Amino acid sequence: MRVLVAEDEVALAELVAAGLRREAMAVDVVHDGLSAQQQLAVHDYDVLVLDRDLPGRHGDEVCAELVAAGSRTRVLMLTAAGSLEDKVDGLRRGADDYLTKPFEYPELLARIHALGRRCQPGLPPVLERKGVRLDVANRAVTRDGAPINLTPKEFAVLAVLLRAQGAVVSTERLLELAWDEHADPFTNAVKVAMSKLRTKLGAPSLIETVPGAGYRI
Repeated sequence: MRVLVAEDEVALAELVAAGLRREAMAVDVVHDGLSAQQQLAVHDYDVLVLDRDLPGRHGDEVCAELVAAGSRTRVLMLTAAGSLEDKVDGLRRGADDYLTKPFEYPELLARIHALGRRCQPGLPPVLERKGVRLDVANRAVTRDGAPINLTPKEFAVLAVLLRAQGAVVSTERLLELAWDEHADPFTNAVKVAMSKLRTKLGAPSLIETVPGAGYRI
């Protein structure tokens, strides 16, 4: 899942982003409404965590323009404005969900996961292929019943490959889905991640490199 966090409280934004990255999500962070609009115009996000009272461009405007453009990105408004009228107004402006500050992180995470499921084709909670079993909710991976300990990045890459159901996934698509905007497309980040993943999955090797096209399981 790829998430944009638009929050002007820098410490809070970084705290939320760090937590989501531990859940194998690719996360970008901005601190004003104009930057949020710029990011949304360039990248295809699954979920936008949107502070309503952003400087530069109000969160309501960001949300309204995103909805008017027909974007598939789901919007979670995160704000201190917690009255019933505020919630109703935010939802009427196009937000898919609304969470008031202060909040409990497990609730925020659950809401983001729920929105992510709504913006993508329905996927089973467990992905399986060629003996590999990936439990999305519990972040557990096994091969032929033996547990495999993966980093969040390795987990994200494996999830993308398994969801492709044997189709080839390009390097560019992997960078888009499993890395954030700071990933350099000219580095060997994907090759390094694939090498480590192959080692952890063990023999015989499951990940096939398709020259000039990408990778598949």
